[in-house]
Amino acid sequence: MRTSALLAAPLTLGHLSSGLIGFVDSSVAGHHGTDTLAGVSVGNALFWLPMLVPMGTLMSLPPRVSELDGAGRHDEIGPLFRQSLWLALVLGVLMFGFLTLAAKLLPTMGIAAEVRPHAQAFLLGIRWGIPAFTFYLCMRYLSDGLHWTLPTMLLGFGGLLVLAPLGYAMCFGRFGFEARGAAGLGIASAVMMWMQACAFALYLWRSPRFARFALFAHLEAPNWIELRRLLATGLPIGVTVAMEGSLFIVTSLLIGRLGAIPAAAHQIAINVASLCFMIPLGLAEATTVRVGHARGREDGMALRRALRASYALLLITQTLTALVMVFGRHLIVGAYTQDAVVAALAAQLILFAVAFQYPDGVQVISAGALRGMQDTRVPMLLAAFAYWGVGMPVGAGLGLGLGYGPQGMWAGLIAGLTVAAILLGRRAWRSSRRLA
Repeated sequence: MRTSALLAAPLTLGHLSSGLIGFVDSSVAGHHGTDTLAGVSVGNALFWLPMLVPMGTLMSLPPRVSELDGAGRHDEIGPLFRQSLWLALVLGVLMFGFLTLAAKLLPTMGIAAEVRPHAQAFLLGIRWGIPAFTFYLCMRYLSDGLHWTLPTMLLGFGGLLVLAPLGYAMCFGRFGFEARGAAGLGIASAVMMWMQACAFALYLWRSPRFARFALFAHLEAPNWIELRRLLATGLPIGVTVAMEGSLFIVTSLLIGRLGAIPAAAHQIAINVASLCFMIPLGLAEATTVRVGHARGREDGMALRRALRASYALLLITQTLTALVMVFGRHLIVGAYTQDAVVAALAAQLILFAVAFQYPDGVQVISAGALRGMQDTRVPMLLAAFAYWGVGMPVGAGLGLGLGYGPQGMWAGLIAGLTVAAILLGRRAWRSSRRLA
């Protein structure tokens, strides 16, 4: 448990800094206006929906790097990293094109008219940061796979220090900037992504810790065999991550059709839930690295110990976050908005988030362990069934079909995550026993 906690802590703090970026966007937008907050909510949803694919696909890098490190094959890590950069470039260009198209198609999505222009402005601004973000993911996953997670934390909070003042200035028109509202927040986020990517590249280039890997010694042409191998492992991960993430994102889009107040309240509640989710997400990535390293050493007992430690830590941390949300929800909501109607609905939705703390944690830890075992195809199918065979039909049926609104949609999230926790947890536990 101590080993897992020390490895996961910087990852969790790094993810927390990413979640706080959403908090900064939402908080600044909420004080700018309810329509702005609702537009940023929809814009963020449309941004992260396509970005889940490159995020998940490039997650094939940490278990591969960790396995090579555990097997002592250090000379293969640099070439693998450089091939991942080619993959990141292609994914970044594709996602930029997708976001450009999505911004133009907003009128066809049924988003409320008062929300639409703010969402479009945010998307058109933030899309310029996509290539930087995919390159940043490669560098981060390399470092994480080598058990060095401190840069993820430091650069995450460094980006936050850039975004907070820049986003405020560009949204409200301060310090010589033009007031751009949601568009300003999108542009500020893109600038932050480029600064993070450049800082990480400079660190990897100059750090003695990475010198033996000669990461930037030269750049080979694309190696289609290696790229196919990365895709064979990574694409199912990408689809799995997209299955869960898209459940949340499509839920946001459907709630966006109900008007500005439900959309704004949902954005607040989902941002709070996302911040709490950073803890099990960091634990899951630490589990991937530990399991991958044990697999490279062919140490089945260490693999199983790592999984048990992660589940034990999860039980402790999820209990704490649930208590914080139950007793502090009104205080938390007050940091986002002064609109009493929005605040009351958001506080109610946070209680729904409390209900899925344990299943959400179990499913992400289990998925992380399966990635470390490079078992990705069956988990993809299990996730698709849980989130889209159960979660979305239940949410849409209750929320839209029976008229329960945002509360019904959140009940669908609980149902999907619970089924995923059962299916993925069962497979991870059985697979670890076979390898032990």
